Amino acid sequence: MLSGVRIGVVGAGVFGAYHAEKYACCDRAILTAVCDLDSARAAALAEKHAALAISNIDDFLNAVDAVVVTAPASCHFDIAAKALDAGRHVFVEKPLTLSTEHADALIDRAAKQGLVLQIGHQERYVFDAVGLLNRDRTPLKIDCVRSGPPSGRCEDVSVVFDLMVHDLDLVRKLTTSDIKRLSAEGDTREINAEMVLENGTVVALKASRCADKPERRMTLVYDDGVIDFDFVNRTLENSTMAKLNEAFKTENASKALRDPLGFGAELFVISILDGIAPVVTGPDGRDAVAWAVQIEDAAGITSSGVPEIERLRA
Repeated sequence: MLSGVRIGVVGAGVFGAYHAEKYACCDRAILTAVCDLDSARAAALAEKHAALAISNIDDFLNAVDAVVVTAPASCHFDIAAKALDAGRHVFVEKPLTLSTEHADALIDRAAKQGLVLQIGHQERYVFDAVGLLNRDRTPLKIDCVRSGPPSGRCEDVSVVFDLMVHDLDLVRKLTTSDIKRLSAEGDTREINAEMVLENGTVVALKASRCADKPERRMTLVYDDGVIDFDFVNRTLENSTMAKLNEAFKTENASKALRDPLGFGAELFVISILDGIAPVVTGPDGRDAVAWAVQIEDAAGITSSGVPEIERLRA
């Protein structure tokens, strides 16, 4: 078995820098290389962590055991497919891809070669650590808001694949149900959707990249009360009978609560070295993609991405 895994990050933008920092601090990983067409950006990030800066994707893959894809979403499939074909384990930031067909292709590649394919839905770790995924009750209603000012990032896809996809993953995990009816309206920058799931749960979702200030919250209405989760302020209000861990900022808080990105990085390394299935799998990522596609279709919009492997920065 491997004693340490050589990690390479594709994309030297904001998210690439976040991920590089986490793997540089991971005991069982070696941040080996950073890949970006912008040689100056790749060099700056690589130098910070004593890694190699590589612009050519093939040379990059030859230098690493596992790849972390933080490039624009429209590039995820091309880069992840190339990495899997080269026999490399792959972590893909959300969304996995922009179509279920591409998601299925990546899942199939990873399964056939026995490779780890983990998806970056980090909010999942927080909900699990708090205890929201362990309730024996299913929410009757779920209201999701995820909005903020324009960031200049992720504009190669609609706000559904950029922001709303976080909530789609959480709703699927909370309900384990599929869509019965769906309506949506809006554009690529702001959209509202309402779903009635097959189990009867009513879900309202709003996502916007043109709001005045950040707002990211989820309200869960149960038959025994309401749970309101604020992702921005890291607070939780609970009137249900559930005993939930609310100690987000205390010394006793788990790493999943304090640092979900770092926690996910450690899980990726553990999956590779110890043969343990990742918490957020390829099929999980595919489920979120499937719902995102349906919402875009219902609203009459599309993520007009540019699926070119040459674009490597988020």
